[in-house]
Amino acid sequence: MTKPHPAHLALTSLLVLLAGLPLASRAGEPLIVVEDRGGTSALPYYEALNLQPRANAPARPPIPTPQVPATPADEAAMLPVRSTKLTPGTVARRVIEAPGLRPFVVIGDDEASRAWLQRRAAALRERGAVGLVVNVETAQGLARLRALVPGVPLAPVAGDDLADRLGLRHYPALITATGIEQ
Repeated sequence: MTKPHPAHLALTSLLVLLAGLPLASRAGEPLIVVEDRGGTSALPYYEALNLQPRANAPARPPIPTPQVPATPADEAAMLPVRSTKLTPGTVARRVIEAPGLRPFVVIGDDEASRAWLQRRAAALRERGAVGLVVNVETAQGLARLRALVPGVPLAPVAGDDLADRLGLRHYPALITATGIEQ
């Protein structure tokens, strides 16, 4: 092992000293803690800046406020739901680690999903599972699925992001805190 050259050591020491100098110059000043717990307006801070409008700035049109629909959106407005990354098929059982995850199923409005729901309805209710219907065309199709598993909430949901996150390509599938299975 070779010893570092004295000039190299001196240069390194000087750089460390110069890098720490700005920190040392502020070491005696008290810190200013800024936090927002709500309830206090920030307006006094902006007023202290005394900001003036730019003389040459063009007038900006007001930002339109979104209007609340007169009638609440219903599920029919969310349909059809088509998830291009998920299709009916075989799902290999595998282990995942998702502590606290509520069991949920991924299904579609197809014969394989309907048969799977009929076989597993009681177990899904016992587990407190919820269902994500990732491929369904009509409200009638969604209603048929719900009739197969009373007590298990089913919601139409686009599933492509879920497919990417779970590495899932097919359904029907049950996802729990410890695994993915069919």
